[in-house]
Amino acid sequence: MGETTVTTLEGRHQAAAHPVEDRTGAGLLRRFRTPRRPRLWFEILLIAVSYWTYSLVRNAVPEQKSEALRNADRLWDLERQLGLAFEQSVNHAVNSVTWLVVGMNYYYATLHFAVTLGVLVWLYRSHPGRYAATRLVLFSTTAVALAGYYLFPLAPPRLMNGGDFVDTVVVHETWGSMASGDLKNMSNQYAAMPSMHIGWSVWCGLTLFALATVPWAKVLGLLYPAGTLVVIVATANHFWLDAVGGVLCLAFGYALATLWYGSKPYALPREAPDGGGRDSRGRGWPVRRGTGRAAVGSDGGDTGSGDTGSGADGRTGVVSPRTPEPPDGSPSAGVSAHAPETPRH
Repeated sequence: MGETTVTTLEGRHQAAAHPVEDRTGAGLLRRFRTPRRPRLWFEILLIAVSYWTYSLVRNAVPEQKSEALRNADRLWDLERQLGLAFEQSVNHAVNSVTWLVVGMNYYYATLHFAVTLGVLVWLYRSHPGRYAATRLVLFSTTAVALAGYYLFPLAPPRLMNGGDFVDTVVVHETWGSMASGDLKNMSNQYAAMPSMHIGWSVWCGLTLFALATVPWAKVLGLLYPAGTLVVIVATANHFWLDAVGGVLCLAFGYALATLWYGSKPYALPREAPDGGGRDSRGRGWPVRRGTGRAAVGSDGGDTGSGDTGSGADGRTGVVSPRTPEPPDGSPSAGVSAHAPETPRH
């Protein structure tokens, strides 16, 4: 008789944890669409190059000053027809309070970058499994905005002809703004639609509200975009309709990320495996048999479905294989064929 080949349960479990890599086109696409732990050096490089490219493209868009001024007049007329042309009243009211308007100028010039970068760092550290999808939302939102700057040049209210808006940066000589002074030549002044101050701040607010665990952080997540809307209007840098454009760009970003990853960004697992099959805490990453997909729950833990759990043999994390039903008259599976027969009585 031939030798009996015995496959241990441990060997089967190890084989399942290391599936054969799929090198086909579909396998590579699946790999790119599977959240993985971000690498710090790559993220720093990506953010730096992306922002440099964004600034280069935005400022390379033809200013089209005359067209931008005509579009501003049309937009202002539309808001007046809607009965919602309140920007000028807010601008003049805030300008009368020096400490408030100066604070808003600095808010506009700094928080736009600082808060967005801070949320990215927090996501990287605390939610690595959701980082790539949420970052994709931000990047795709910004890419769509670049198309808007090219297709619809728009002057901000402070640069309108006869609009009687106050350029609060010029009047109060706020340091560091790209909107006035010598720095204005480094930025396209006629790229107001859509407002990325709103697009980015709403992204920050939704991310904090969805993922933060402490109530005060959720509240700040809601207040930040609301405060940003007040600031962009009060400083005459945007119409409120520019904010609507920013939200529409953001909606596109969320739709794209959801389609790419097959799930809403905030519903993805909190943890994510790296290239070596370990999660961001250094633990082994369980894999479902036959799928090659990590078995994780929404909080980054094991789902406990199918291949893991408390087995019949009492060992946590391993499920004993089910014994097949033997045909009539044949020995039961797992019983040696050479075992003596029990005499019948």
